Amino acid sequence: MRIAIVGPAFPYKGGGARHTTELAHRLAAAGHDVVIESWRAQYPGFLYPGQQTISEPEGEPFPGTRRRLDWRRPDGWWRAGRALRSRDLVVLVVLSTVQVPAYLGILAGIRRKTRVVALCHNVLPHERKPYDEPLMRRLLRKVDGVLVHTEAQAEVARGITGRPVRVAQMAPHLPAERAPSEGDGSQGGAKVHRRLLFFGLIRPYKGVDVLLRALAEGPDDVSLTVAGEYWGDCLDDLRELARSLDLESRVELRSGYVPAADVPGLFASADAVVLPYRMATASQNVLMAYEHGLPVIATDVGGFAAQVRVGVDGLLCPPDDVAALAAALRRFYEPGEPERFRSGVRPVDDGPLWAAYIDALTGAVREPS
Repeated sequence: MRIAIVGPAFPYKGGGARHTTELAHRLAAAGHDVVIESWRAQYPGFLYPGQQTISEPEGEPFPGTRRRLDWRRPDGWWRAGRALRSRDLVVLVVLSTVQVPAYLGILAGIRRKTRVVALCHNVLPHERKPYDEPLMRRLLRKVDGVLVHTEAQAEVARGITGRPVRVAQMAPHLPAERAPSEGDGSQGGAKVHRRLLFFGLIRPYKGVDVLLRALAEGPDDVSLTVAGEYWGDCLDDLRELARSLDLESRVELRSGYVPAADVPGLFASADAVVLPYRMATASQNVLMAYEHGLPVIATDVGGFAAQVRVGVDGLLCPPDDVAALAAALRRFYEPGEPERFRSGVRPVDDGPLWAAYIDALTGAVREPS
């Protein structure tokens, strides 16, 4: 099949770009003729105030990548769609409703001969604006199929489109760097660091404020590193909260995008990854933690329950519940428990996950609409 994926790729950073690139590699390995139609300018700076691009790729770039899309050039959107008419399948990678006007322009250029799937990382944003649902409704009614990563997201999609909606667990698309194996001693073996890690883009819906309050009620000798880009006023707000909770000596707020080469050392200094999200769809952070040998303490939202084996390689608690999260932290640090949880962690076998993912993606346009 001749497939085009429209979405971010290197030099854009983060999970969206990695997923787009890994998907292209996997489709090509399965025998498909694949190109990526990517961006030379994806968003205006005021819509994404963080670092958008990086100088070193986080994995192997896909050779068939074209960078012609530009948010400042609507005329180029239609031309890009026209150039994709020869493809059997076009996959629109939807990360934000900001992309929808460009995708509508591309669809106008494609017309209806080529089959189109919207691959939605989020059907609607976690922090919504009044225009989000109308934009997404318009897009999803124009495609031939929709792929999402959780049943909850499928329900949202089915509420705004009658097109076929399929669900596939998000397959791993981790940075190229890996943590050293535990056997070489560089991670300290079974050493307990009394330190937890939150990793990724810090936004209000991810509940880091809940984690700080739980840390203040949990074991008083445990520290926390919060590493990633801080959205809006999050950094100032969390600094003030840490100060008010008398946690300044126990909490490191590391601001800025973490390059892939720095990730192994960051994970090696922690006992567990904590994901205190108020809401979620799908996340790579559980799989990333397991790849680096760390258990996970997460809230029971999104796809976390399907990834965490409670009592074996992690713990779950209700979202937005300080007392429940504090109790989970105390349970995790009971004598011998950090070592036991770590011994239960296994790297993810990504082959079957990717096979199922590709089958769901290509099958999303074979169903009657």
